[in-house]
Formats: sequence, structure tokens, C-alpha cells
Amino acid sequence: MNLFDVYPLFDINIVKGKGCHVWDEKGTEYLDLYGGHAVISIGHAHPHYVEMISNQVAQLGFYSNSVINNLQQEVADRLGKISGYDDYQLFFINSGAEANENALKLASFYNGRTRVLSFSKAFHGRTSLAVEVTNNPKIIAPINDNGHVTYLPLNDIEAAKTELAKGDVCAVIIEGIQGVGGIRVPEAKFMQELSKACEAADAVLILDEIQSGYGRSGKFFAHQYAGIRPDMITVAKGIGNGFPMGGVLISPKFQPIYGQLGTTFGGNHLACSAAIAVLDVMKEENLVENAAKVGAYLMEELKKFPQIKEVRGEGLMIGMEFEEPIKELRTRLLFEQHVFTGVSGTNVIRLLPPLCLTMDEAGIFLDRFRKVLA
Repeated sequence: MNLFDVYPLFDINIVKGKGCHVWDEKGTEYLDLYGGHAVISIGHAHPHYVEMISNQVAQLGFYSNSVINNLQQEVADRLGKISGYDDYQLFFINSGAEANENALKLASFYNGRTRVLSFSKAFHGRTSLAVEVTNNPKIIAPINDNGHVTYLPLNDIEAAKTELAKGDVCAVIIEGIQGVGGIRVPEAKFMQELSKACEAADAVLILDEIQSGYGRSGKFFAHQYAGIRPDMITVAKGIGNGFPMGGVLISPKFQPIYGQLGTTFGGNHLACSAAIAVLDVMKEENLVENAAKVGAYLMEELKKFPQIKEVRGEGLMIGMEFEEPIKELRTRLLFEQHVFTGVSGTNVIRLLPPLCLTMDEAGIFLDRFRKVLA
């Protein structure tokens, strides 16, 4: 059987990782400034993470959500405390797309409406509702194109208010920082006004923090720069440091009903062990503060490069936009300088390293980056 060929692949087979470094099968070492799509939060193969998962799978790998799993409540308690949302409720699933899917369903259960506001260049996943609120017609199949969504310009509060005033909006979904869209940061005033307008219209505000959350921005959630508290927050990627996991943080105003949402694998014992290990390491190693410090240094230094048109982001979520396509530049970084980075569109390089990136490693990246720009 062949693999279904939907991914263009680099001819590199990564077989080992440690911290912010990975190795291929030939023994070549790479500096990882991408973290596997922002998934690696505490670093590859962190010893505490390895120990927690190993001990758990040796004891019990899985049982269903028809019985008590105390690890779920431990994750909820710890996540609530570190994020400042200990009065919210937590629903576990397996991925970011599922998190957004369930958040949108819950919003519609809440107010009975079906129209959603999303934003230009938004990316929210590839499942039915999640892909419909993603602003990329190339990946929206006809069966998903159901007319639920109105796309608006980012940071245009008047456009949002006009739509909300119509009284038929179920939810507004927005990324804390747009990732796939090119590391575009919503303005704080826009977020504050949007939150107020949603409340006035009884529309549900969903903050997609799947890529921008879990400390990546230098705060636990990127929307916390604006000082708002959305109705729901979706998380995935960094929550399990590579173990598939997602969740929805849900405001107290939503009342759970038996059978309303459900999942087979969500919140399983292994996933919860991974999530607890991540929270342990984030606290013990001050990774949120590290992301803020190292990210600020990187952005300050990158802004000195005359070849870069614009540097955007917060913390260790950084976008570098160039006037010209960056495909060759990224390829040279990978194969000549052995640095993994990401892209957005044709002109933006994305940096999404593990949150344990050190100042020395940031310096190594800058030195290697200079060489490919020379």
C-alpha cells in the first residue's frame, strides 16, 4: 500500500531529537526553529516527559471516558492555575481542528444560531466546521461549503460591529496570533472592542490559541496581551509536546449536558500524563518567561537585517516577511546551515521553536541566517 501523497516532503528522515535539536538517519544535526509546526513546547525528548509517559504506559495506556480518570482533573487544575482560567471548564479531544469543531458546536447549542464570523487569512483546521471557518477555498470541499461563514478584514472593528449588529451571529472565531496567515497579530484595542461587541450581541467569542497559546507568545495565551477573557479558548499543539491532544476551555456560562459532546480518545491516560509533564516543565524551567525574553532578543536582532521587509510576532512566534519568495532561502537554511524553519505563503518565514530555546541557540541561528543572506 502506498501513502496518500498529499505532503511535499523534504528528503530528510528525522529519527532523534533533544531539546531544540534533531538528527537525521545519517547523523546530521539540525537546529529546530520550527518545533514540528509549533508542537514541541518543552523540547524534544525531555527526560521528565519521557519518564512520565513511560511510567504511565507501563501501568495503563488507555481506558474509556465511561470511568473516572483522575489525571484529567489534575490537568484541568494545573492548566486553570497556570493560565489564569481556573473558573473555566475543560473538554478534552485529540487535535486543534477537533477543538475548534467542538467549540463551534457548543456555541451553536448555546444560542441556536448558525452564522460565524472569521477573518482574512484565518486557519482553524481541516475538519467540517473548522475548515469552513478557514479562509482558504482550496481546502474547503463542496460538502463543507455550507454558507455559515462571513470573512472579515483583521483589525477592522467597524466591519465586525456591523455584522454583529444583525443579531444572527452564532460565534466569532479568531486566532490569538495568526499562524498560517503569516504571524499577524490582532491589535489589542480591536480585541477589546470585539469582545465587548460579542457580549452585546450574545455571540460567542472563540479564541483559537492552538498555535499561539501555551506560552509561545510570552504570555500563557496571546489574547492576554489585550486583557480580555473570551467565552472559549481552544488549545492543542504544545499541550502534549508531540502527543496528540487538544482541549476547549469553556466559560462558566455554558452548562454541560450529558451526551452533548463526546470523544473516544480525548483525555486518555497517556495524553494526560504528557500534558502534566508539559505543565511541570513549563513551571520549573520558566518557559513562558524564556519565550518572552529570547523572542524579544530574536525580533530585535532580526529587525536589523535590511533584507527583511517586516518582522512580526510575540515571544517565540515570529514571522519574517520578504519582498521576494523565500523558497530558496528556506531550502539553503535547511540543507546548507541545517536549520528547520516554517513558511507562510510565498514570502514569509516562520519561527516556532521549542520554548526552551536559549540565547546561545538564538545566536547560532542568527549567525547561520546571516550566511544564507550574504
